[in-house]
Amino acid sequence: MGPLFGAVLARALDAWWSELGRPEPFTVVEAGAGRGALAKAVLAAAPACGPALRYVAVERSAALRGLHPAGVESAGALPEEPFTGVVLANELLDNLPFGLLERQDGGWAEVRVDADLAEVLVPAGAGAGPELDAPAGARIPVQRAAHDWVDHACRLVTRGRVVAIDYAGTTRSLARRPWTDWVRTYRGHGRGTHPLADLGRQDITCEVAVDQLPPATVNRSQAEFLRAFGVDELAAEARAAWHERAHIGDLQALKARSRVHEAAALTDETGLGAFRVLEWARSHGV
Repeated sequence: MGPLFGAVLARALDAWWSELGRPEPFTVVEAGAGRGALAKAVLAAAPACGPALRYVAVERSAALRGLHPAGVESAGALPEEPFTGVVLANELLDNLPFGLLERQDGGWAEVRVDADLAEVLVPAGAGAGPELDAPAGARIPVQRAAHDWVDHACRLVTRGRVVAIDYAGTTRSLARRPWTDWVRTYRGHGRGTHPLADLGRQDITCEVAVDQLPPATVNRSQAEFLRAFGVDELAAEARAAWHERAHIGDLQALKARSRVHEAAALTDETGLGAFRVLEWARSHGV
């Protein structure tokens, strides 16, 4: 997470604020804000909506809330009262609890874990899984928590939108891939081991099956989203600044070079650029 992503997001917030008629306050709720790096980058970009902006960083960890930058409100949960603005979830949905189904000859079975941390297959019952032409042994996630979170967030926004950024696919596409490809573990900023190994010492995430969420108004790649809000223009400005000051090699030159590299990484269609940006537009609670 670098400053360029926040700068482009600030442009998006300005566009959405203008679409709403420049309301005041314009509330932006970032769910799963962590240390507040994204909030800091957005505010540093000095968005035009700044005077009306009420930025709420939602983070369960009290220790991380204590690291949030000045200018944001820290909260441990989503607001209780509806508001006009944006709910932003950057790589949040993949962290929510999920179920796991495996295709058997007679239908779907739920994958459970016993007291010995061994997998146990339990018949899921008629109608428990989707109608997919999946071979025996294929697995799919069941992401009710992600669905319910989006539904709840949409109910909070009377006018505006809910925006979720995550690595995502469809239930059908996930069924065609090895399940340990889309159920991913992370430890120390690197890929971890099997999900049942080292419990409590590694994070478990699940690629988001978009078709299991409420239907999105907009579904596009991160590369498309960033380009729609000017990442190429910002990268070009940084490239020009780098060429102008490369012979000096000062901090300004290094920052410009870093921004060029960040733009390339964020829009790489084989990497981060392939993330999906899902938007649910809201109008008067409909």
